[in-house]
Amino acid sequence: MSYFAAVFARTPQGWVGAEAALAEADHVDDVADLMREAAVESYGDPVVLMVEQDDDWFAIVRLDGTDEPRAYVSTVRQDGLGSLLQQLVGEVPDGESGGDPALLEDLGLAADQLTDLGERTIPGDALLTIAEQAGFGEEFDRLRD
Repeated sequence: MSYFAAVFARTPQGWVGAEAALAEADHVDDVADLMREAAVESYGDPVVLMVEQDDDWFAIVRLDGTDEPRAYVSTVRQDGLGSLLQQLVGEVPDGESGGDPALLEDLGLAADQLTDLGERTIPGDALLTIAEQAGFGEEFDRLRD
């Protein structure tokens, strides 16, 4: 299974992005630690992790300061990377969306928009739209190429 994952941190100079290696993450705490590391390195807050797997589903994970991460997953999967991210959205049936669709509202993406993207858009295209709306589309494009 192939996946794309990148973490974006908002700094006083704008958004900074870097690819994220999730292959060694065994628990949701590993994901949060990866995001906190990006925040410290860039002095950024909030930090947003975007994940897309096999053009099947996408996930957005947000971390604000010392809060616990919040997530939205377009299509929950019970295996691999999907099961790792399911820890953030709780018990959701396989194939359903889950989590907090309002996690990016303050960045310009309404909950119903995120839900609609999850239901009607190819995951890679959805992530690009989300990144553009949130203000880090150029960083996303740079990492995606």
